[in-house]
Amino acid sequence: MSPTVHRAKRLLLRSGKSPYDVVSVEEALHRDVFATNSGNLIFSDAAHKILETPGTEVVSNGIATDAAAAARINEEYDAFVVPLANAFRPSFESGLKRLTRLITRLRIPVVVLGVGAQTGVSYNPARLQRIEPTVREFVSAVLDRSASIGVRGEFTEQYLLDMGFRDVEVIGCPSLFMHGGRLDVHKRAVALTPESRIAINGSHSAVRSQGLDRVIADAHARYPHLRFVGQNLSDARQLHWRDLSDANAEVTAMPTHPDHPMYREDKVRVYIDPVTWIEDLRSFDFSFGSRIHGNIAALLAGTPATVLCGDSRTLELCRYFEIPHQRLDKVTKDPAAADPARLYEQADFGGLVGGHRERFERFTAFLDKNGLENTFSHGDGGAAYEERMRSLTFPAGIRPWNETDLASLTSRFGWLHSRITELSVDNAQLKRELARTRAGAKATAKAATVVPATSVYRRARRAVGRPIRRALRSAQQ
Repeated sequence: MSPTVHRAKRLLLRSGKSPYDVVSVEEALHRDVFATNSGNLIFSDAAHKILETPGTEVVSNGIATDAAAAARINEEYDAFVVPLANAFRPSFESGLKRLTRLITRLRIPVVVLGVGAQTGVSYNPARLQRIEPTVREFVSAVLDRSASIGVRGEFTEQYLLDMGFRDVEVIGCPSLFMHGGRLDVHKRAVALTPESRIAINGSHSAVRSQGLDRVIADAHARYPHLRFVGQNLSDARQLHWRDLSDANAEVTAMPTHPDHPMYREDKVRVYIDPVTWIEDLRSFDFSFGSRIHGNIAALLAGTPATVLCGDSRTLELCRYFEIPHQRLDKVTKDPAAADPARLYEQADFGGLVGGHRERFERFTAFLDKNGLENTFSHGDGGAAYEERMRSLTFPAGIRPWNETDLASLTSRFGWLHSRITELSVDNAQLKRELARTRAGAKATAKAATVVPATSVYRRARRAVGRPIRRALRSAQQ
């Protein structure tokens, strides 16, 4: 009698890309592998590492939300794991609806890791009333397929309890559990000085309307080794392509804008892989700013960080993990309060480090309850994951495009040329398909003429024309 062969459990993970996928800068920006915000990859990479065990294979879905794929997912996977950030917000309502449509067609378990609701620091849920039916449908669909739903913190927990849901657990965000129950953060310097290496981060909204631009300007004037770390796709495109087509380009006070002095001084980076982001922050003395995952990247590197909270999504996570934090609206009213030296002096990491083990055990208990193994309890603690990551070579952080040398232009133009070649092939295929359609029924021929064969060339010109023109202008200056 043949022994029974047990196949590995397969998990489909909602993530922009697998942490093992090495993607060039150009391709990463073209595909938007981090779904507009590179902070997303920190918690999805952490989830991948945590859930990968000898008996479990983790597969990235590439952020695709296609309800038509439900049958295939039911057939090929044992669970759908959905790490989320501030998904309960009006601007993400359509995305939440797409997720709900997919989930309602799934017969396998669906586990949500750390979803959050977003409003102001006062925790007033009034702005979320319009999307409440959408949130209710999503949570109901998830709880029909899991034992509980994991939320980021106290505000989101109360928000769902007030709707009548009971199986709600505060678990924080998977990102801070990337190293399991171990988190080593301590101050390496007695105090910050003008020679200290300091990282600062922030969103366009914090710069545009919450006063973070003044904090950046003051720190830039006083600390020569300051570096700004951006996270948006538009930030990355401004650095790599000098692409100013996004609405965010109107915020010239953002260091990722080519007109900003920090851009010209090469004091700005955007990372497309958490592994290089975290590694670079190891050499810094301090990190601060309004980006929660920008500062979590520093904490994972062992670098002290303080979050300037401008909304509920950052505030509730800081409170849960006991991350040092200040309210952004308060520090921007007093320039001295936002001085990184003062923030560093005030930061106390005792609660963050001392309470980490208990929070980690709460997180793994949530996984157990929902039928998911983790590498720290059921595997090698992530050793194989770390070894594989060390064997790969990831692109360095994206730097401002200030060079006009031939090598700098060659790599970019080489990628643009390859894109034009691919589009030419696509165009030829489209022409053949169009010809076959026209040879068929008149009704389909009429529909086909709505999209002319030359449309692919038009898309190619839009995709590559602006970067080429900007590059040539830059080279001539």
